[in-house]
Amino acid sequence: MEMMLSSPAFNEGDKIPPRFTCQGEDVSPQLDWEGVPQGTKSLALIMDDPDAPGRVFTHWVIFNLPPDRQGLTEAMPSSPRLPDDTLHGINDFGRTGYGGPCPPPGLPHHYHFTLYALDKSLDLEAGASKEQVLKAAEGHTLAHCRLTGIYQR
Repeated sequence: MEMMLSSPAFNEGDKIPPRFTCQGEDVSPQLDWEGVPQGTKSLALIMDDPDAPGRVFTHWVIFNLPPDRQGLTEAMPSSPRLPDDTLHGINDFGRTGYGGPCPPPGLPHHYHFTLYALDKSLDLEAGASKEQVLKAAEGHTLAHCRLTGIYQR
């Protein structure tokens, strides 16, 4: 089975509801996944905006999720370490946890939620950057999948 990522809040390519943005409650949407491959020791999820002015903007970094976890609830806590030892990295807002879409007025931006199945837990501390997570995951990614939503102001 192919690994798949979805959300009851929006479908692939659809608009992310304002509730999950800086114009709303700025809480994370529920995410669900299936098809995690055998041998997965941890999962990592990164949300970023490749349409941000000047560079890709990172909205969420969460890693060392247990491999048997089947999703993330809406409004995930933003604490650096969650009770199941899942860790939050730092986003480009300068904090841990989710930071919702908040593009400048104009054209729609695409928000990629990318889930990685890894053959190890990452030896990183809470507050690690997206770049640190991706570097630590190099050569250890068994599968990945993506859900893309759009938002504009």
